[in-house]
Amino acid sequence: MPTKTDSTAKNTTAFAAQAAISFGASLFAMLCAVYFMDSEPWVKGFLALGTLYLTTSTFTLAKVVRDMQEDNTVISRLDRARVDKLLAEHDPFKNIA
Repeated sequence: MPTKTDSTAKNTTAFAAQAAISFGASLFAMLCAVYFMDSEPWVKGFLALGTLYLTTSTFTLAKVVRDMQEDNTVISRLDRARVDKLLAEHDPFKNIA
C-alpha cells in the first residue's frame, strides 16, 4: 500500500481487489465453519450473528478511522480556514447593488 504523503496518493486496483477477495474468503470460511460445526442450532445462530455483527462493526470502525484521517489532512484544514474566513467577512445586511 502506498504511503499517504499527499491527498493524491491512491491505492492500486490490485490492492483493492486483494483486500476485497481476502475479506470475502475470510467471511465465507467463518460462515462455513459455523454451518458445519457439530453443535446445537442456537449455538450456531449465536456464532453466525456474532460474525455478522463483527463484520458490520469493522466496516463502521474503518469508516471512522478514514474520516478522522481525512479531517487531519492539510487540504481539509485549508478549505476549512477559507470557509471560516468567508463566513467572518460576510455581512448579511449589506446591500447588494
